[in-house]
Amino acid sequence: MIRKNVVVQIPCLNEEASVGNVIKKIKKILPKSRIIVYDNGSDDNSISVSKKNGAEVRYVKKRGKGNVVRQMFSEKIEASFFVMVDGDDTYDVTELNEIIKKMDKYNYDMMVGKRIHNDRMAYRKGHVIGNQFFSKFVNIFFGNDITDIFSGFRIFSKRFVKTFPLISQEFEIEAELTIHSLEQKLSVSEFDCIYSARIEGSFSKLNTFKDGAKILRLILILIKDEKPLFFFSLISCFFLILSLFIGIPVIKEFYITGLVPKIPSAILAGCTMILSFLSFFSGLILDLVKKVRFENKRMNYLLYKD
Repeated sequence: MIRKNVVVQIPCLNEEASVGNVIKKIKKILPKSRIIVYDNGSDDNSISVSKKNGAEVRYVKKRGKGNVVRQMFSEKIEASFFVMVDGDDTYDVTELNEIIKKMDKYNYDMMVGKRIHNDRMAYRKGHVIGNQFFSKFVNIFFGNDITDIFSGFRIFSKRFVKTFPLISQEFEIEAELTIHSLEQKLSVSEFDCIYSARIEGSFSKLNTFKDGAKILRLILILIKDEKPLFFFSLISCFFLILSLFIGIPVIKEFYITGLVPKIPSAILAGCTMILSFLSFFSGLILDLVKKVRFENKRMNYLLYKD
């Protein structure tokens, strides 16, 4: 058993059928850990089940997993390691003690449970495709140290928890956690985790298309914020190509006839070329701002002391 303090934080919304099992399993593996269930407005018996099984219960009124994690990370809780695991009893936590020992040994800031599933009922096909698409999309821009960017089973160091600038409000929180750690080049790793189907009476709150759109929006915003020169260079190239597409026929006709009969096209080509230059130089300026932000976040991380 690891000697350092461990707190287990469980986001929960209408999980009366499963949250008790999660608490029991964690108590068996980490009997000295502190277990806190963060209820996000459940209208079933999740709260009473959590208390009955010996967990502390905190209440988060504002709906959304991101809001729950914001409260989890902002509370004054003393621990060396913070474990976040969903209350749906789909993640295998039997190796949790060994994972924490490994995290302590290699001084990782975050370890992520890479979901391994054999049961078709565990993972909806749309979620599998979406996870693979978004994970590869993020890996292209930020690196591939984490391949399952939406896993809800994670272990954090205290320094990570206290220096993470959270902005998400809903299920896109996992993507933000991943991108932040990769962009800041923190010490992170994955571990294999068996992912099972929900037990009878437990239902997913994810909407494949609605939440997928929110996640894509967040990833694009983070790419804009963290890779501004690349992002605005793409926009600049788009306007450049559009300008040339509209303007070359006008220039060609002027070269042959000495006339400019398509004045609106000439004006549009000139305006789109200006937009191209503005986009590129905006990217240059924002890239400088991003470097300052990166240094500030890095300094906050390095200067944090327990």
